[in-house]
Amino acid sequence: MDIIGNRTIIDVLHEKSSLYGDKTFLLFEDNNKHVTEYTYKEFLNRVNRFSNVLLEHGVKQGDKVTIHLPNSSDFIVSWFALANIGAVMVPTNILSTASEMEYLMGHSESTLLITEEAYLEKFESIQDNLPQLKKTLLSRCYNEKHQDISMDYLIENAKEDAPNIEISGEDVVSIMYTSGTTSKPKGCLITHANYLHVGQVVSKSIRLSPEDRALIVLPFFHGNGQYYMFMPALTVGGSVAITERFSASQYIKQAKRLGATVGSLFAAPIRMILAQDYDESDKDNPLRMVFFAQSVTEQQFSEFETKFDVPLLQLYGMTETVVPPLMNPLDGARENLSIGRPVITAEVKLIDDDGKEVGFNEPGQIIIKGVPGRTIMKGYFKNEKATNETIQDGWLHTGDKAMLTEEGYFYFVDRKKDMFKRAGENVAAIEVETAIMEHPAVYEAAVVSVPDEIRDEAIKGFVILKKGENITEEELLEHCRQHLAKFKVPDEIEFVEDFPRTSVGKIQKHKLKNKVNQ
Repeated sequence: MDIIGNRTIIDVLHEKSSLYGDKTFLLFEDNNKHVTEYTYKEFLNRVNRFSNVLLEHGVKQGDKVTIHLPNSSDFIVSWFALANIGAVMVPTNILSTASEMEYLMGHSESTLLITEEAYLEKFESIQDNLPQLKKTLLSRCYNEKHQDISMDYLIENAKEDAPNIEISGEDVVSIMYTSGTTSKPKGCLITHANYLHVGQVVSKSIRLSPEDRALIVLPFFHGNGQYYMFMPALTVGGSVAITERFSASQYIKQAKRLGATVGSLFAAPIRMILAQDYDESDKDNPLRMVFFAQSVTEQQFSEFETKFDVPLLQLYGMTETVVPPLMNPLDGARENLSIGRPVITAEVKLIDDDGKEVGFNEPGQIIIKGVPGRTIMKGYFKNEKATNETIQDGWLHTGDKAMLTEEGYFYFVDRKKDMFKRAGENVAAIEVETAIMEHPAVYEAAVVSVPDEIRDEAIKGFVILKKGENITEEELLEHCRQHLAKFKVPDEIEFVEDFPRTSVGKIQKHKLKNKVNQ
């Protein structure tokens, strides 16, 4: 038996509640700086009550439920209540458009939606195309006409007994959709064992203790907050502080107000924080370390660590890997221009196109050894082909390239083909191109990334119009806004007569990128 056994995240919640029942577990600060606080016992009670609400609304073991919420305490309660009854959460980006949500909810076969009143109009427009969706429940509902579907009202009047449903460590807890190189997102199946494994590995890697408090400002529909912050804190009996949104001007002040000791950011938010007017009092804060991912310059490292007296640790991970397999060490020499060294339990190799391991300082694809459903994702939902391509002979093929130095540090080389990282959000080129080409005036489209000092990468589209058609850049951008989430919409579009191509007609995107950089 491994360190996880057959335990579930609910087992761990019960264990920590028995050990630390009256201790503050969860703090949530909304956009108005109002703070909601739960002890371990209070959180477990709310989870049990909402579990019974879900059962009364017909949610069964194995059912999929879409959570379309900003960061909130209700998001966490919903996640654990669904796990408590053996159902599966499908967390989604609140910026997603109606057409994007129609695909995600249809593909995931979601039977219930948990959202807020502000997003109801979005779902009303696609309701008729989602026959499997039976009901909607509302978080932070202040309209009396919606009282019968208000989470607060229903929880207040629900039974507090723990549901008597048998669940296993191998059961799927969530479907985490991630953009890929195909036109549609793929759903990563994440189990109880996955969540517990990442909690164990990360907590040991950064010496997390019951006295630590994790600050979560990144969106909870991503794996980062769930994997690297929430689960490690729960694993050791620590606590979490969650903010409704990231604020560059308030990040350090929120850490101080909420008593946070560890944090996690992307490179773009770090640059945004550094761009703010510096308040010398921010140097006196309780943070003892901050994870981050993606490229930050040596000067930016130094500036952040000097201004706030907080060490940065770069890591590498994907939704599919669950655990960040590579991380700069907290104890030991850090080389933060690298993506780190393998964490405990991780086995990482770099291979060439023939599957052979490459030598030092040679680029190769990052592959991670793992057990599906325990140390890496279980697979992709309803996509056996993609699962078999990604997980081969016990190794997860990331598609990302890196180089390994003789000192044991991995250095990132490039991302998956045609993938961009824009202010922490994954964007698939083909998804943007497909949206552009849905306009009747467009013949063909290609998009490339452009370096951006704040958001990591901006997006530029190149478009060939159909013969005789005429459309402005702004009209085409408005079309994109109607079909894509805000972070996927190109920053600019250039109309061209043709693209540079290979002898077989394939678009040579590197030449388009070169054109942008000239």
